[in-house]
Amino acid sequence: MRHKPREGRLDALVISGGNDIGAELYGGVDAPKARIDRDRDALEVAWIERALEWEIPLLGICRGAQLINAVSGGELHQDVRPLRKRTYNRPGLLPTKQVALEPGSRVHRITRRRRLRVNSLHHQAISQSGSGLRIVARDLDMLCQAIEAHDDRPVIGVQWHPEYLLYLPSQLRLFRWLLQHSR
Repeated sequence: MRHKPREGRLDALVISGGNDIGAELYGGVDAPKARIDRDRDALEVAWIERALEWEIPLLGICRGAQLINAVSGGELHQDVRPLRKRTYNRPGLLPTKQVALEPGSRVHRITRRRRLRVNSLHHQAISQSGSGLRIVARDLDMLCQAIEAHDDRPVIGVQWHPEYLLYLPSQLRLFRWLLQHSR
């Protein structure tokens, strides 16, 4: 079934977290126990393509960041758990993981922090950034924690869940950035 966004005005777009992304979107092989929703993948791919084409502000959260990257031709680690050496991969809503931001990056300027403590609910992560994107934050295991457009396009993807951390000014600023850049 072909999914197509409805016509109409779109001021900004958030692609949120959720199930794993179908491996065919990034050249992988589906894991036997992976929970995948291909209808959701198709719909969100269409929305991302539209946002990128029309330069609509785009914020990807966890799965959303991974999907933006896959749509842009990037690659994913299908399971980061075996790659963890310095960071535990305990799922949780509390900010327990340390992330270093690239100085001068958009995410650095928005959050006004060089280092962040973030939460973690994922086991997939970006391994190679897609066309037009760059990795701008990494955790202690050097795994990607944020991407952004390498030009002025308003595109950011974060591996963590800032919607659960709105009590932290640095995290709230990500959503304020999206609103400020909305049409």
